[in-house]
Amino acid sequence: MKKNVSQLDGIIRITIALVIGMVGYFELLPLAWIIVLGVIGAIFLITGAVGFCPIYKGMGISTKKNQADKTLLDSEG
Repeated sequence: MKKNVSQLDGIIRITIALVIGMVGYFELLPLAWIIVLGVIGAIFLITGAVGFCPIYKGMGISTKKNQADKTLLDSEG
């Protein structure tokens, strides 16, 4: 499983998951919304911590820069 989530993307995902968790903890929304947001928050937390997003893979997206890409950019400059 090749990582496709950058460090910044992972931090943003984990931060969003924590905010969603706080919304649930303080019961700021009805229970049905808390459950839905809880699932979304869990997905964000896992993908942010692991560094892999299956949706990104399916769409061919990667926010993580490869070493090969960095070398290519350096040689063009």
